[in-house]
Amino acid sequence: MTSILDGRLELLTPEGVSLALTPAGPARRAMAWAVDTFLWLISISMLMGILGGSQAGRGIMLLVLFVSYWGYPILFEVYGKGMTLGKRWMGLQVVRADGLPVGWRESVLRNLLLVADFLPFLYGVGLFCMLLDGRFRRLGDLVAGTMVIYRDPPAKPARIEDGQPQPLPFPLTPDEQRALLDFVGRAPRLSDERRLELADLAEPLTKGIGHASLAKLLNFAAGLTR
Repeated sequence: MTSILDGRLELLTPEGVSLALTPAGPARRAMAWAVDTFLWLISISMLMGILGGSQAGRGIMLLVLFVSYWGYPILFEVYGKGMTLGKRWMGLQVVRADGLPVGWRESVLRNLLLVADFLPFLYGVGLFCMLLDGRFRRLGDLVAGTMVIYRDPPAKPARIEDGQPQPLPFPLTPDEQRALLDFVGRAPRLSDERRLELADLAEPLTKGIGHASLAKLLNFAAGLTR
């Protein structure tokens, strides 16, 4: 389920989690592309200076040009959380249409279709598609099922100093401890109703519900981290 409000795309996942994403427009994406292209040209120029003008050097250079031109964006999008160096600098990120990280299939498709988006010159087709699409998707994004969004700044680590260290009433497994700490870390970004709803699920551990259960969870998390 999706909706667009004030330029932000609201996605509702099958698990009932709401994701708020802001599609990136052509101008910022063009700047990210310019940064990537500049860095690529600088790297190629340096490599040409190292290889020299020998026949073997020219052969290696042609191979490097082909592999780096196509491989650079794909590798960075798959292993760099959807961000090439230019996108990272501009605060952009490639994600799937459902908000999940891109994989090999999506990244390969969207980057291979750069050739079609470039037509007839300077990404004319890509720009035309972005201006007609509510999520600013170029042709490659439409085929691959991806979109480019503004990346939210990293969240500051949650503070749990408000909790008073308290020992657990019974041992928890490592996964259960991680789940507890993860909940406490996300709690400041959740609504009060959602915090209390999740805290109620821990009644077997806290022997309470509502604010009493939430306070116990904070104390237990403080005890685990101090």
